Amino acid sequence: MSVPPAVPGPATRLTILIAGPTGGGKSSLALALAERLGGRIINADSAQVYEQLAILTARPGAADLARADHRLYGYLPVGEPGSAARWAVLARREIDAAHRAGMVAMVVGGTGLYFQALVQGLAEIPDVPARLRSALAARLAAEGAPALHAELARRDPLLAARLKPGDSQRILRGLEVAEATARPLSAWQADPLPPPPDLGRLVRLVVAPDRECLLRRQRLRLEAMIAGGVLDEVRAVLRLDLDPRLPAMKAIGLRPLAAHLGGAVTLAEALDLAEIETRQYAKRQMTWARQRMADWEWMSAQQMERCRCEIENLIQKSGLTTQE
Repeated sequence: MSVPPAVPGPATRLTILIAGPTGGGKSSLALALAERLGGRIINADSAQVYEQLAILTARPGAADLARADHRLYGYLPVGEPGSAARWAVLARREIDAAHRAGMVAMVVGGTGLYFQALVQGLAEIPDVPARLRSALAARLAAEGAPALHAELARRDPLLAARLKPGDSQRILRGLEVAEATARPLSAWQADPLPPPPDLGRLVRLVVAPDRECLLRRQRLRLEAMIAGGVLDEVRAVLRLDLDPRLPAMKAIGLRPLAAHLGGAVTLAEALDLAEIETRQYAKRQMTWARQRMADWEWMSAQQMERCRCEIENLIQKSGLTTQE
């Protein structure tokens, strides 16, 4: 890998971004680096932000939390929608705090839009009133996504042309913004972005193990979730009777496991369905990474140890000390 040139001195500010597909080993690499370097791990996974989905989203457990400082995990209730813009504000604060404490900030996760929001910023769009959002959601339930897509095509043809008629969440977002601001979402998105934030020197990594290794890791993780009590976790979430359109209710694996708890499928069938969802999600993550992170440093599982050593050397040359 190539790392930024070292600049001696105690004021070094380093941020390591670690992206990649679910189950690929991002968290284990981050934990090894953070433990050795005294780094702070900052979550960049849009599912791991939800408090009640610790097992299903493979959030760091007690043993990992004891080994390194972790931030922005489980800070939202499942009934509250998260957003990349809101997360980016919080993540920048955590990065600044880590740098002020003389720590390496390590941003780790699989949500590409979160990294884009952090590094490049997002269009600044006014908030949409909750009452309007609820009214449009009711229309979606009554009329269906294709009907709302047709309306969006009249109000924001540029956005509608980019969306499939069944992409309900993005269609809703387009109509919300058009109604609330009297301006198409595509116009907001075309506005110049604010200057990118100063995150210090960046090391940008994509952990991309070979396909067979990735599939094996994903299956083993699903089986570990069952042993770890994920069915009780899903059962507790279902008792909340939340709107199925909420982002948390679309977490990978939740619907197949809910179907099993409802008696519709066996546990083995639910695991197979969850595995399919996981593979499809990982494929989307890799598509994003190839399109938006082509200039990042890509690593196979075999390259991780060499990466760790090179980053340690960078830290030492830059005036920060490693943990013994």
